[in-house]
Amino acid sequence: MIKNFFILFFLTSLLVTEVNAQIFGEIQEVKPVGEYLFPIGAKPLIISSFDVKDKYEFSYNELVPTVGPISFWEELNQFTLDFSEVAFVNWNAGGSNSVSGLYGMNIKRLFRKNALRWNNEFRFRFGVNKQEDQELRKTEDELEIISTFGYQFSKESNWFYSAKFNYRTQIAPGYNYPDKDNSISGFMAPGYVFLGAGAKYTLPDESFEMYLSPITQKSTFVLNQRLANDGAFGVEAAIRDEEGNIIREGKTSRNEFGILVTNEFTKEIFDNVNAISRLSLYSDYINNFGNIDVDWELNFNFKINEFMKANFGSHIRYDDDIKIKEENANGNLVQKGARIQWKQQLGIGVIVEL
Repeated sequence: MIKNFFILFFLTSLLVTEVNAQIFGEIQEVKPVGEYLFPIGAKPLIISSFDVKDKYEFSYNELVPTVGPISFWEELNQFTLDFSEVAFVNWNAGGSNSVSGLYGMNIKRLFRKNALRWNNEFRFRFGVNKQEDQELRKTEDELEIISTFGYQFSKESNWFYSAKFNYRTQIAPGYNYPDKDNSISGFMAPGYVFLGAGAKYTLPDESFEMYLSPITQKSTFVLNQRLANDGAFGVEAAIRDEEGNIIREGKTSRNEFGILVTNEFTKEIFDNVNAISRLSLYSDYINNFGNIDVDWELNFNFKINEFMKANFGSHIRYDDDIKIKEENANGNLVQKGARIQWKQQLGIGVIVEL
């Protein structure tokens, strides 16, 4: 009788042990994720060393939340819409009713793994204005794609071996109003492509970034043959006879090889007021080395609340290859030298980040 009791007790203990093992699982060691996975200042995640199927797993008799597949990508999806309107009724000072809007997109994807960095950015801005007794007019049109690949010099260094691709154009025709018969720009007229390699310096908090490339190719495209024949945006113009007939059409592209320096700086100057500066300097080794193409954008972003924002910005460009045309005394357009181009904007609107 006693022997049978011990046998039954032993079999029951084995059964209970097996059931508990199936319910709670084996105790596993909890290990931190590698140090290169997260940017400086980020909180490290703790994951178990085994694959989990349920929302929680027991480890050392404590509930430990589990995490899904680890991604090395960081993303930002930002959309903005600025709107302004002016209306007059019996206004003795006069004025024209007008409505204007500006839509913007800023999409970023950043890949971080060990010493690798791959940053991709898509920027798009398009604005229109409608005034009383006037057709709809474009006020803003920019499309830009930037892709930068970097490999860190060393674990403690802020320098990266780097390669950069930049593409910039617009999507809609531009006009010298009120003349709407002949466009002065359009999609890929001009279009710019920068491709080069060099070094990039980045502060740990990424508030400042500088890129130096002594070997950069700049390609200018003017895929509108009429504009290319006129030599717009620095491409070689068409060859004409004395009567103005085209003997050889103008080239639709122009290639340069030179040095590119860019930097981007972000600073919170007051509470909810950020300043963002983007500067690009380029000089061609072969054609007029020392003449510097400048592209400088300075924006002040004012955060009103979670969804409302205001913006004040200034954009300056200078390209020695872009000549300005002016009307002479006879009413004919005559090509003059390069000039500083300047644009200023002020808007208030909504911002959404996904």
